[in-house]
Amino acid sequence: MPLAFENADQFDWRVRKIAVVGPGIVGMPMAALLAHARIREGSAEPARVVVVQRDSPTSGWKVGAINDGRSVIGGVEPGLDDIVRESVAAGVLSATHDYMDVADADLVLVSVQTDKKGLAPDYGPLFEALELLARALARKPDGNVPVIVFESTLAPSSMTTVIREHFARHGLVEGRDILLGNSPNRVMPGRLVERVAASDKLVAGLHPLTPKLISRVYSRIVTGGTLHETNSMTAEVVKTLENAYRDVRIAFSAEVARRCDALDVDFFALRDAVNERLSQSDSASADATAVPSGGMLVPTTGVGGHCLPKDGILLWWRAIEAGVDTSRSLILRARHINDESPRYLIRLAERQHGPVDGKRIALMGTAYRFDSEDTRNSPTLYLARELLERGCTVRLHDPYVKAHDQNLARFGLGSYFSNEAGPVLADADLVFFCAGHAVYRRELEQLLSAMKQARGIVDGANLFREADLSGRSLLYAGIGRGRQAPADELVAQTEQAFRTMEQDAAREVAALAAFLNERFAGDRFNRVEFEEVRRLAGTCPTGCAIAALRVPGETADAGGQPAQAVASGPGH
Repeated sequence: MPLAFENADQFDWRVRKIAVVGPGIVGMPMAALLAHARIREGSAEPARVVVVQRDSPTSGWKVGAINDGRSVIGGVEPGLDDIVRESVAAGVLSATHDYMDVADADLVLVSVQTDKKGLAPDYGPLFEALELLARALARKPDGNVPVIVFESTLAPSSMTTVIREHFARHGLVEGRDILLGNSPNRVMPGRLVERVAASDKLVAGLHPLTPKLISRVYSRIVTGGTLHETNSMTAEVVKTLENAYRDVRIAFSAEVARRCDALDVDFFALRDAVNERLSQSDSASADATAVPSGGMLVPTTGVGGHCLPKDGILLWWRAIEAGVDTSRSLILRARHINDESPRYLIRLAERQHGPVDGKRIALMGTAYRFDSEDTRNSPTLYLARELLERGCTVRLHDPYVKAHDQNLARFGLGSYFSNEAGPVLADADLVFFCAGHAVYRRELEQLLSAMKQARGIVDGANLFREADLSGRSLLYAGIGRGRQAPADELVAQTEQAFRTMEQDAAREVAALAAFLNERFAGDRFNRVEFEEVRRLAGTCPTGCAIAALRVPGETADAGGQPAQAVASGPGH
């Protein structure tokens, strides 16, 4: 029998087939690494890994690509192509359109994208996949108890409510016919293999046995990090919090940078001084391709990607649904501040060059982050649309984004895009650098030579310094690139503002945890404890140091305290 168990400490498990639903930036590296690791659990033969991808117009091609030994992830992804090629050649990795091919799977990873719709989660694509998966598993071999692990980001309480209920409607009862778990991903485009292998990872479940089973398999691929076992709702809270709190810190930093720009103060010198006082220093001020992990982060063209724009709303979903007052939420206020960032970059350009209306603008970097092809929620797309509405002639460039990218098409920007930098730059009046691709830094001289009539560069990616344009008749403007060193008083004010912000954020999280426990924690195992949330969030590879509450056990209304630290910045 593939899985037999009496309790969380007495079980026997054999893993012969692993299914991975959705070969995106999470599913593809997970499938490849599991295949490459030759998972032997209760069997002398390695488990076969089967990727499932629906036959859609935009993604159906992935099945053929994988079966040909090719990764379906573009951009710069060290190691991934080789691992996929080797695993397919060895016969341990394959792909299919047919969910019935995984009806006998012992372990199923679900890595289908989730989103938000208004102030609630949008699980449309996820449940389309789960409907097909449940129909297949309803025909599983007698006695088989598959472990289903959600790598997707879920709003807190989803596992114990909508996910559990979905499978139950198909006769698959949690703890009897299936075991439901979640291990929300912490991957990052450009570092997919590295982040899976080297980062700490949460492994969780609704039943105490489930995290133990997931750990037995995942320990073979998470070789440089630690697996942290917990319950499903705690993992849901930690995952959404990691991104929500990052969003808050970006918003705080953006407000400070805008204040610095108004005062002609060097934001990056201020940031480094404050982070040193917080004991949260990093190298991101000097390196556009370093992932910021300090207390204060690096504001850029805006906040994009799939996670940060939605996860604060997912964290708050059940409280919003219940009518809890949101007016004092730092997490929700941060969304408004960061959504304003593309417009701020235009205002920064206009301080130096006057109104941009009607000008020819080149936008360099269409992906939301450096060295990636990922355009989901890319601030460059919003910036382009804003400039077009101002009557500008806009051209977009990216060395990695595909010309048929679905987000370019959704924004109606496909005809404005090119993978060739020369034609984009040739007649531009202003050149905005929106994503920090390393190639832009390496090939700066060629790019400058291609700018035949540009009057200035607007740096929204922390790529350059004014000195890089020495000898050129180009004006430089960059976020936070003031000329004056920050005064000691400003450093102290900013540090105090940050500490106020982090304390308010901690109160908000503690209150949300208390709310979730009251409504959704069915037993002691499934409770969310604030201190455990703090501990697990602290294992995030990009930094998520949640402050301890000043008074032990202290909480607040879910709205926390007024968002003055974020909304106003220091010195107000």
